Amino acid sequence: MAKQQYQMESQVALPLSKAVEISFNSVKIRFGRSLITVSGIVLAIAFLMSIWTSNAVVDGLMAAKDPKINLLLQQKGIEIDPDSAAAIQQRSKDNWLVVLSLLVCLVGIANAMLMSVTERFREIGTMKCMGALDGFIIKLFILESSFMGTAGTIIGVAVGLALTCLLNVTSYGMVMFSHVDWIQVIKYGAIAIVIGSFLSLLGGIMPAYRAAKMEPVDAMGQEV
Repeated sequence: MAKQQYQMESQVALPLSKAVEISFNSVKIRFGRSLITVSGIVLAIAFLMSIWTSNAVVDGLMAAKDPKINLLLQQKGIEIDPDSAAAIQQRSKDNWLVVLSLLVCLVGIANAMLMSVTERFREIGTMKCMGALDGFIIKLFILESSFMGTAGTIIGVAVGLALTCLLNVTSYGMVMFSHVDWIQVIKYGAIAIVIGSFLSLLGGIMPAYRAAKMEPVDAMGQEV
């Protein structure tokens, strides 16, 4: 009882700014692996944004009800009737592909954070021996995954939007810009940022909890 009371009294509540500083430095130190993790997020979010932007472009062109545009869409193999079985099947396929890509992104984030925990056994043990609270350790890894997730998500949205616009200009010409509902595209971008940030947060929870539950003596004794 006395030992537990001493441990509780010796724990230090460090400020959030210190957790942000340590997490940011960790990302910089492990820049190579962080870049790989961010790249996975970029690809997943870019694919998501690409699908949504392409759908917005096609919907806008079909809403124009221009025979020339409809003929062009048919030549590209696009079903101009959104309620047809082929159109519904294509959208369902796109949705499944998006879900799978996001799941792969989530697994990649969780794996990268677990590797980070493994590499930092001694660092975690040292901080806990110095009195760092479990909540502070959790903040470190949540912030680290959030930094990578936010950066990857924003870049992914920009890349997906830019590439999709470029491809659609090549296919349909500049006329497509006058028919697209850009407010809807911006909403898609905002939703994509929320999804990417949420996945990054979710992917960091389990590794952060594992790091926080380490016993200081066991962590210090690990070979790294």
